[in-house]
Amino acid sequence: MTETVLTALADGVLVLTLNRPEKLNAFNVDMHLALHAGLKRAHDDAAVRAVLLTGAGRGFCAGQDLGDRDPSKATEAPDLGQTLENYYNPTIRLIRALEKPVVCAVNGVAAGAGANIALACDIVLAAQSAKFVQAFSKIGLVPDAGGSWSLSRILGEPRAKALALTAEPLPAAKAADWGLIWKAVEDAQLMDEAMALAKALAAGPTLGLGLTKQLIQAAADNSLDRQLDLERDGQRRAGRSADYAEGVSAFLQKRKPEFRGQ
Repeated sequence: MTETVLTALADGVLVLTLNRPEKLNAFNVDMHLALHAGLKRAHDDAAVRAVLLTGAGRGFCAGQDLGDRDPSKATEAPDLGQTLENYYNPTIRLIRALEKPVVCAVNGVAAGAGANIALACDIVLAAQSAKFVQAFSKIGLVPDAGGSWSLSRILGEPRAKALALTAEPLPAAKAADWGLIWKAVEDAQLMDEAMALAKALAAGPTLGLGLTKQLIQAAADNSLDRQLDLERDGQRRAGRSADYAEGVSAFLQKRKPEFRGQ
């Protein structure tokens, strides 16, 4: 049986490649479980210092495999809320909770939940040919996999509503201009640039990077006073780390630091 998510670990980077290219990497149950397992490994394995998520073939992810949802073959209406509760929502929560950087390389179309899983990652690069599509309205559904949350916070209500209601494809270059993703790059350079970025992050002070990620994610819902308290607590933890001691020593000795994520 073909692996629905390919995994490879090198130089501290766990590469997770969605691998149903004949279906534009649309999700079925097996791929949900495999991606969840890969992200859980990233949480539990100290050898993993960063994650790179991408897709095999000509697309990143077309969202849910609708072939599994053919109404003509169903005996009753599906409970799509249960699908979210069992599969998509745990994946989004794992990505956001992971105290390690998650880079996403969007190599082609990212539609529906596929787009929103990409947007849950920390740094998103996309090929110039890639497009982000909130495809839900075309089949009578609402945005899921965190889409209504991330689009509203990143783009604001007017653009979030327009993308969700019209399902108009958003080209990678415009997504970058709008601040939805980090950058759009030439197709042929996407994986090299994404891997270089992931390796650089993995070689960095990943304990501090993970704390930074959590601080920024918390900021939108916090008052300034609460955020200042979180910064204090995070800085206290970072300041007691071996990475901080190594960073200062390397600076004073004018050498390249060797961080260990501790």
